[in-house]
Amino acid sequence: MTHDLVLVGGGLANGLLAAQLRAARPELDFMLLERGPVLGGNHTWSFHATDVSASALALLEGLGARRFEGYDVRFEGVQRTLSGAYCSLRSEDFDRALRPRLEGRLMLGAAAREVTARHVVLDDGRRLEARAVIDARAAPAPMDCGYQKFLGQDVELDAPHGLERPLLIDATVEQLDGFRFVYVLPWSATRLLVEDTLYSGTPDLDLEAARGRIAAWLSRRGLRASRVLREEHGALPLPLRGAAPSCERPRLGLSAGLFHATTGYSLPFAARLAERLAAKLPLDAPALTQWVNGEVERHWRSQRFFRLLNRMLFLAAAPGERVRIFEAFYGHGEALISRFYAGQLRFSDIVQCLRRGAPTVGALSALRAAAAG
Repeated sequence: MTHDLVLVGGGLANGLLAAQLRAARPELDFMLLERGPVLGGNHTWSFHATDVSASALALLEGLGARRFEGYDVRFEGVQRTLSGAYCSLRSEDFDRALRPRLEGRLMLGAAAREVTARHVVLDDGRRLEARAVIDARAAPAPMDCGYQKFLGQDVELDAPHGLERPLLIDATVEQLDGFRFVYVLPWSATRLLVEDTLYSGTPDLDLEAARGRIAAWLSRRGLRASRVLREEHGALPLPLRGAAPSCERPRLGLSAGLFHATTGYSLPFAARLAERLAAKLPLDAPALTQWVNGEVERHWRSQRFFRLLNRMLFLAAAPGERVRIFEAFYGHGEALISRFYAGQLRFSDIVQCLRRGAPTVGALSALRAAAAG
């Protein structure tokens, strides 16, 4: 089989690219390959509405993204409601909405055993030739990093929870293994996604202990889960230093380092790159590899300050004090917070972040962490 383009891996990055290509390049002969039975795996992706363009937001809402007006953060010294729109996309909705758009362009249960810049060989021996191949399988790039590790449970409660909007950070909980907080999305009056999250120096996560912490968080609020509908867990790398990943063929997603270095959010960057690729897609393997590697390098440079923040978190701050850095950050104005999440800080924003964060980290430790980059 010969195609203009083959996309390997049916996760977020290639899924958004495939949706953009169907809309902007209907004449293009491409094939999306996914080894599993569904697109998107088992994930919840979130973003702020201001992180993406209006056209990308419309596409994401068409793929099932849910929009919430405002969100809360809670620390011992800061309790705050922010007005910006917050959005979340469940992989089950992503799969349900995207599959019909890719009729004739999708192969599920198609595991690749060999991938090059111009062909793919499947486990069953089938070979797909293409003018170019994009690999977006979830192979983490080696990097010096800390981790954001989490267990999330979608739970059905036996009574309404009363939450009006997402709770992005509840850091009033016991601080363990670094910075710990609980993240909550209200899907309905009685259904919540509750995630127990740690900013830690190691990727290991005790799932049973995390389940117990989620149950305890619900209990303290007078809530009880009658059913656990779904679980997801992971350990997102948060890079401290190093060079941008360099790939011998076009790569997207985690393996290309295309995510926010401090928050771990990946959807905004996947959405932006999908738009740019669909608008100008070099259908030649060497040219496409050069173009994507250029985008990866530009993104990595844009994340330089966030890697510095990570070094302050993981190298300069004592684990029990990391919460103070985040609490200080949420004292900033909403516009700066919005630009932070979008990865588009101004120089004046960086100065403000450093000034407000300085009292939370010892000067000598901060200098050593900065030099370690």
